[in-house]
Amino acid sequence: MKAMICRRWGGPDDLRLEEIERPVLKSGQVRIKIRAAGVSFATTLVIAGKYQRKPPLPFAPGTEVSGVVIEVDPACKRLKVGDEVVAVLDWGGLAEEAVAHEVNVFPKPRTVGFVEAVQLAISYPTSAGALTWPMALDVQKGQTLLVHAAAGGVGMAAVEIGKILGATVIATAGGARKADFAKAHGADHVIDYRATDFRDEVLRLTNGRGVDRIYDPVGGDVFTQSLRCLAVEGRICPIGFASGTIPQIPANILLVKSIAVMGFNYGYYVGWSPHDARFEQAGRTLALMERIRGWCDAGLCHPHVDRTFRLDQAAEAMRALLERSVAGRVAVIME
Repeated sequence: MKAMICRRWGGPDDLRLEEIERPVLKSGQVRIKIRAAGVSFATTLVIAGKYQRKPPLPFAPGTEVSGVVIEVDPACKRLKVGDEVVAVLDWGGLAEEAVAHEVNVFPKPRTVGFVEAVQLAISYPTSAGALTWPMALDVQKGQTLLVHAAAGGVGMAAVEIGKILGATVIATAGGARKADFAKAHGADHVIDYRATDFRDEVLRLTNGRGVDRIYDPVGGDVFTQSLRCLAVEGRICPIGFASGTIPQIPANILLVKSIAVMGFNYGYYVGWSPHDARFEQAGRTLALMERIRGWCDAGLCHPHVDRTFRLDQAAEAMRALLERSVAGRVAVIME
């Protein structure tokens, strides 16, 4: 089978399309004929050797795929050959086939195509878990939610899910095109952070009160300024650090405003942490995915792919992300 292979730590242009052996199917796993694979900023960190997990070289990068089950180990209970699925992988997504643990494979919503469905593997459950689980943001109807980087993969999902939960959503995005994109996906108010100071605008929109919840995939100064536009007893959830800077949290602000920082790492629940919790958390992630599938089937979620690339163009897909020219996600298609 064909796959894009990383043989040394580096950039997108160091990947090579190769013919490799099919991965071995192990106990409790299924084999998937991949129809589409997602590419994210995290993918570029993985191939550079800068991510929290380093796959053994050589490997095919890619952790989120959609496709059709073509082989099932007898130990599997939920899935069968022919099922259309989305899956979270340890790695191996930029290939024609992949194997995945059954606990990381979920039915694809009937209303979502294979290309768009790649976002349902990681982006949507990341946002859904962060926004709905009680130990994270636990967004309630009537609250005000601020979503940063709302034109990105997890940001777009957070805007849509925030609206489903009944929140008033304020979104930030860079430039008119991305601001329009966030508005089209349901944001009540959109702030173009290139044109205005988002902190001042948030306080204006909330009559000086601030917001109840903040979803932040950016970090850096965005996180620091966000603390100052939280309402009393508000919560902020760092999802990632796309800015490249990990912020330091001033405890005095937490104390004075009675606010909380709630970290959320979806990787813990799907096996990307030092403690592999995917099996003990399987019921929780399956319930979350079923909830997302229900939203999709009800027409409440609209995963968006900005553009697609062939497998041999995977490096080009990554460059598009690094140039920040993408609204939503990009996908690599196998056909």
